Amino acid sequence: MELYMTADDEAFREEVRAFLREKLSEDVIRRSHTGMHPPNEDDRRWWNRVLAEKGWAAPHWPLEYGGTGWSHIQNHIFELECRLAGAPELRWQGLRLIGPVLYTFGSEAQKARYLPAIIKGEEMWAQGFSEPGAGSDLASLKTSAVIDGDDYIINGQKLWTTEGQYCEQGFFLVRTENSDRPQKGISMIIIDMKSPGVTVRQIPMINGEGSTCEVFLDNVRVPRENLIGEPGSAWVYAKFLLSNERTSSADIHKARADLERIRNIAAHELKGGKPLLEDADFRRKLAALRIEVDALEWSVLRVMHEAPSRHPISACASVLKIRGSSLQQKLTELMVEALGQRSLRVYRREEAYAEPDGNPLWPAYTPGVTADLMYLRSCTIYGGAMEVQKNIIAKLAFGF
Repeated sequence: MELYMTADDEAFREEVRAFLREKLSEDVIRRSHTGMHPPNEDDRRWWNRVLAEKGWAAPHWPLEYGGTGWSHIQNHIFELECRLAGAPELRWQGLRLIGPVLYTFGSEAQKARYLPAIIKGEEMWAQGFSEPGAGSDLASLKTSAVIDGDDYIINGQKLWTTEGQYCEQGFFLVRTENSDRPQKGISMIIIDMKSPGVTVRQIPMINGEGSTCEVFLDNVRVPRENLIGEPGSAWVYAKFLLSNERTSSADIHKARADLERIRNIAAHELKGGKPLLEDADFRRKLAALRIEVDALEWSVLRVMHEAPSRHPISACASVLKIRGSSLQQKLTELMVEALGQRSLRVYRREEAYAEPDGNPLWPAYTPGVTADLMYLRSCTIYGGAMEVQKNIIAKLAFGF
């Protein structure tokens, strides 16, 4: 793997930048740059459609299912430039999580029904894995699916279903049989979120948002053909999906954009009458984070470029998840430090998305900073808690 960009890569970067300049309006960029979570849903669906028309909505998918055939470096360049330009972030759950599961393990009917709608942004997907009492320990989940004629009847509760209030479809882990090995009895099934018996309730969060939801499943009737793969085999599919999620959770593109946002804030905020960016102590902190971001970026590229020869992909994904989650928290902490007293104001989403009113007390770079810091306290828990990831690394990479 060569640690530099070729002339073709740089030409591709310019092509992407030109496309972004043409398509992104100032309003969309302003809302995306707030860092609020969840992002503006209308903007996100619109951007998904724009990319689908261009053929760029799922660049990491195989060509036969709508991918682009780009190299790993080109895919990285594209995602980085989108983030830096202020493009809305597309939902992971469809494009990065269930999409690859469907084209790898799903039936032909499921591929034909769901993959085109994911690429076009016509259907958003909820992830129903964690439960009260079965968070990182998914093998102990209790949600049941019992056969009744041509259907399954599903009962249970899911927790931490991110942005479930927006979703048309969901992929859920359910128990279809009891076994001596609890992992063996778990299946994965698709549930229409508008089905009778499905109730989605938002959970208020410390930053004022409600992106995390709980889902109640009360005698929900689901066609048997909605089961993905073989009954009782979802542990394999879930590990495949979680490896994708944990690699993505490194979120290197957000880290790059956050570095630029910190520099912008520090260039305008003053300390002793001079821009904070000129303060030696602050510059050392920013430089240290820049080194961490560089190191993580090349680690992500190595994992994407070739299958690890020494350690399983699950162990590599866990390493990236740990480093990326910690780094996201460090970046937002330094961003709040740069903002100083202005960080005491926590914006609601409608305030953050509003056009700046020119008040010098609240510059355009202020909204969303503190809300993002508060939300990202959870990133060392979601996608598999930090302690669980360390156990995975110890077992798979070192045999402990």
